[in-house]
Amino acid sequence: MRWARSSHSVILGSRDRAKAAETALQLNELAGVTGISGASNEDAAALGDIVVLTVPYSNHAATLNQIAPALDGKILIDVTVPLNPPKVRTVSLPEDGPVAKTSQTLLGDKVRVVSAFQNVAAAHLADLNHAIDCDVLVCGNDVDARETVIGLAKEIGIKAWHAGVIDNSVVAEALTSVLIFINGKYKIQGAGIQISGVPANQVDTP
Repeated sequence: MRWARSSHSVILGSRDRAKAAETALQLNELAGVTGISGASNEDAAALGDIVVLTVPYSNHAATLNQIAPALDGKILIDVTVPLNPPKVRTVSLPEDGPVAKTSQTLLGDKVRVVSAFQNVAAAHLADLNHAIDCDVLVCGNDVDARETVIGLAKEIGIKAWHAGVIDNSVVAEALTSVLIFINGKYKIQGAGIQISGVPANQVDTP
Protein backbone atom coordinates (compact mmCIF):
# COMPACT_ATOMS: atom_id res chain seq x y z
CA MET A 1 0.00 0.00 0.00
CA ARG A 2 2.82 2.41 0.84
CA TRP A 3 4.61 1.79 -2.45
CA ALA A 4 1.35 2.17 -4.35
CA ARG A 5 0.86 5.53 -2.65
CA SER A 6 4.34 6.44 -3.93
CA SER A 7 3.06 5.94 -7.50
CA HIS A 8 4.44 2.44 -8.02
CA SER A 9 2.36 -0.23 -9.72
CA VAL A 10 2.21 -3.20 -7.34
CA ILE A 11 1.29 -6.73 -8.42
CA LEU A 12 0.27 -8.96 -5.54
CA GLY A 13 1.09 -12.63 -6.13
CA SER A 14 -0.65 -15.63 -4.61
CA ARG A 15 -1.06 -19.35 -5.21
CA ASP A 16 -4.75 -18.43 -5.66
CA ARG A 17 -5.19 -15.83 -8.41
CA ALA A 18 -8.76 -15.00 -7.34
CA LYS A 19 -7.67 -14.43 -3.76
CA ALA A 20 -4.87 -12.14 -4.95
CA ALA A 21 -7.32 -10.09 -7.01
CA GLU A 22 -9.76 -9.81 -4.10
CA THR A 23 -7.01 -8.77 -1.68
CA ALA A 24 -5.70 -6.22 -4.19
CA LEU A 25 -9.13 -4.57 -4.34
CA GLN A 26 -9.25 -4.38 -0.54
CA LEU A 27 -5.76 -2.85 -0.34
CA ASN A 28 -6.59 -0.29 -3.05
CA GLU A 29 -9.61 0.80 -1.05
CA LEU A 30 -7.64 1.04 2.19
CA ALA A 31 -4.84 3.03 0.60
CA GLY A 32 -7.03 5.18 -1.62
CA VAL A 33 -5.17 4.08 -4.75
CA THR A 34 -5.79 2.03 -7.89
CA GLY A 35 -2.26 0.78 -8.56
CA ILE A 36 -2.46 -2.60 -6.83
CA SER A 37 -3.49 -5.65 -8.86
CA GLY A 38 -3.55 -9.40 -8.20
CA ALA A 39 -2.05 -12.31 -10.12
CA SER A 40 -0.62 -15.77 -9.67
CA ASN A 41 2.83 -15.99 -8.11
CA GLU A 42 4.36 -16.90 -11.47
CA ASP A 43 2.70 -14.04 -13.34
CA ALA A 44 3.48 -11.49 -10.62
CA ALA A 45 7.15 -12.48 -10.70
CA ALA A 46 7.23 -12.32 -14.51
CA LEU A 47 5.55 -8.91 -14.69
CA GLY A 48 7.43 -7.24 -11.85
CA ASP A 49 10.66 -5.31 -12.41
CA ILE A 50 11.57 -5.91 -8.76
CA VAL A 51 10.19 -8.93 -6.92
CA VAL A 52 9.58 -8.96 -3.15
CA LEU A 53 9.29 -12.37 -1.50
CA THR A 54 7.23 -12.16 1.71
CA VAL A 55 6.14 -15.65 2.70
CA PRO A 56 6.42 -17.76 5.86
CA TYR A 57 9.66 -19.72 6.02
CA SER A 58 7.72 -22.98 5.62
CA ASN A 59 6.63 -21.81 2.16
CA HIS A 60 9.92 -20.20 1.13
CA ALA A 61 11.55 -23.02 -0.83
CA ALA A 62 8.39 -23.96 -2.73
CA THR A 63 7.57 -20.37 -3.65
CA LEU A 64 11.14 -19.58 -4.67
CA ASN A 65 11.27 -22.60 -6.97
CA GLN A 66 7.89 -21.60 -8.41
CA ILE A 67 8.98 -18.09 -9.39
CA ALA A 68 12.67 -18.75 -10.13
CA PRO A 69 12.26 -18.98 -13.94
CA ALA A 70 10.93 -15.41 -14.01
CA LEU A 71 13.69 -13.80 -11.95
CA ASP A 72 16.71 -13.66 -14.27
CA GLY A 73 18.07 -10.12 -14.53
CA LYS A 74 15.92 -8.83 -11.67
CA ILE A 75 16.33 -7.81 -8.05
CA LEU A 76 14.71 -10.17 -5.55
CA ILE A 77 14.08 -8.62 -2.15
CA ASP A 78 13.89 -11.54 0.27
CA VAL A 79 12.10 -10.62 3.50
CA THR A 80 11.90 -14.20 4.81
CA VAL A 81 12.69 -14.94 8.45
CA PRO A 82 13.39 -18.56 9.51
CA LEU A 83 10.97 -18.61 12.44
CA ASN A 84 10.28 -22.00 14.00
CA PRO A 85 6.76 -21.96 15.51
CA PRO A 86 5.84 -22.13 18.28
CA LYS A 87 9.34 -21.07 19.45
CA VAL A 88 9.35 -17.81 17.52
CA ARG A 89 11.13 -16.00 20.36
CA THR A 90 14.19 -18.23 19.95
CA VAL A 91 16.64 -17.74 17.08
CA SER A 92 16.57 -20.75 14.77
CA LEU A 93 18.79 -20.43 11.71
CA PRO A 94 19.03 -23.01 8.90
CA GLU A 95 22.13 -25.17 8.82
CA ASP A 96 23.01 -23.70 5.41
CA GLY A 97 23.11 -20.17 6.79
CA PRO A 98 20.79 -17.20 6.26
CA VAL A 99 17.71 -17.71 4.11
CA ALA A 100 18.64 -14.90 1.73
CA LYS A 101 22.02 -16.52 1.05
CA THR A 102 20.24 -19.78 0.23
CA SER A 103 18.10 -17.85 -2.25
CA GLN A 104 21.18 -16.31 -3.88
CA THR A 105 22.89 -19.69 -4.13
CA LEU A 106 19.83 -21.32 -5.67
CA LEU A 107 19.12 -18.53 -8.15
CA GLY A 108 22.71 -17.86 -9.20
CA ASP A 109 24.42 -14.69 -10.35
CA LYS A 110 21.72 -13.71 -12.86
CA VAL A 111 19.49 -12.68 -9.95
CA ARG A 112 20.55 -9.98 -7.49
CA VAL A 113 19.18 -11.05 -4.12
CA VAL A 114 18.82 -8.36 -1.46
CA SER A 115 17.82 -9.06 2.13
CA ALA A 116 15.74 -6.31 3.78
CA PHE A 117 12.67 -5.30 5.82
CA GLN A 118 12.70 -8.30 8.22
CA ASN A 119 12.61 -6.14 11.34
CA VAL A 120 9.76 -3.74 10.51
CA ALA A 121 6.50 -4.65 12.25
CA ALA A 122 3.83 -5.68 9.74
CA ALA A 123 1.16 -3.93 11.79
CA HIS A 124 3.10 -0.66 11.55
CA LEU A 125 3.45 -1.00 7.78
CA ALA A 126 -0.26 -1.74 7.43
CA ASP A 127 -1.23 1.36 9.42
CA LEU A 128 -0.71 4.06 6.81
CA ASN A 129 -0.95 6.77 9.46
CA HIS A 130 1.93 5.29 11.44
CA ALA A 131 5.33 6.90 10.89
CA ILE A 132 7.89 4.08 10.67
CA ASP A 133 10.65 4.72 13.22
CA CYS A 134 12.48 1.42 12.65
CA ASP A 135 15.65 1.37 10.54
CA VAL A 136 16.24 -1.36 7.96
CA LEU A 137 19.42 -3.36 7.35
CA VAL A 138 20.02 -4.04 3.65
CA CYS A 139 22.34 -6.91 2.69
CA GLY A 140 23.33 -8.17 -0.73
CA ASN A 141 26.32 -8.91 -2.93
CA ASP A 142 25.45 -6.21 -5.48
CA VAL A 143 25.95 -2.66 -4.20
CA ASP A 144 23.72 -1.08 -6.85
CA ALA A 145 20.90 -3.48 -6.01
CA ARG A 146 21.23 -2.58 -2.34
CA GLU A 147 21.10 1.11 -3.23
CA THR A 148 17.90 0.53 -5.21
CA VAL A 149 16.27 -1.11 -2.20
CA ILE A 150 17.44 1.69 0.09
CA GLY A 151 15.76 4.10 -2.30
CA LEU A 152 12.52 2.13 -2.18
CA ALA A 153 12.64 2.22 1.61
CA LYS A 154 13.22 5.97 1.61
CA GLU A 155 10.18 6.49 -0.63
CA ILE A 156 7.92 5.12 2.10
CA GLY A 157 9.62 6.97 4.94
CA ILE A 158 11.97 4.25 6.18
CA LYS A 159 15.68 4.84 6.84
CA ALA A 160 17.72 1.96 5.43
CA TRP A 161 21.44 1.19 5.67
CA HIS A 162 23.94 -0.75 3.58
CA ALA A 163 24.79 -3.69 5.85
CA GLY A 164 27.19 -5.66 3.66
CA VAL A 165 27.11 -8.84 1.63
CA ILE A 166 24.31 -11.41 1.64
CA ASP A 167 26.01 -13.47 4.37
CA ASN A 168 25.32 -10.61 6.77
CA SER A 169 21.60 -11.21 6.39
CA VAL A 170 22.02 -13.65 9.27
CA VAL A 171 21.93 -10.66 11.63
CA ALA A 172 18.57 -9.27 10.45
CA GLU A 173 17.01 -12.71 10.20
CA ALA A 174 18.09 -13.66 13.73
CA LEU A 175 17.20 -10.26 15.15
CA THR A 176 13.52 -10.82 14.39
CA SER A 177 13.20 -13.46 17.10
CA VAL A 178 14.95 -11.15 19.56
CA LEU A 179 12.53 -8.34 18.75
CA ILE A 180 9.55 -10.68 19.16
CA PHE A 181 10.90 -11.59 22.61
CA ILE A 182 11.31 -7.90 23.48
CA ASN A 183 7.75 -7.21 22.33
CA GLY A 184 6.45 -9.84 24.72
CA LYS A 185 8.71 -9.01 27.63
CA TYR A 186 8.14 -5.27 27.61
CA LYS A 187 4.65 -5.18 26.02
CA ILE A 188 5.88 -3.17 23.05
CA GLN A 189 3.76 -3.09 19.91
CA GLY A 190 6.37 -3.66 17.23
CA ALA A 191 9.87 -3.08 18.62
CA GLY A 192 12.50 -2.15 16.07
CA ILE A 193 16.08 -0.94 15.79
CA GLN A 194 17.73 2.38 15.02
CA ILE A 195 21.32 2.97 13.93
CA SER A 196 23.01 5.77 15.85
CA GLY A 197 25.54 8.15 14.35
CA VAL A 198 25.64 10.32 11.25
CA PRO A 199 27.44 9.14 8.08
CA ALA A 200 30.60 11.16 7.40
CA ASN A 201 30.22 10.68 3.66
CA GLN A 202 28.27 8.70 1.10
CA VAL A 203 31.08 6.40 -0.08
CA ASP A 204 29.83 2.81 0.09
CA THR A 205 31.89 -0.36 0.27
CA PRO A 206 30.74 -3.94 -0.49
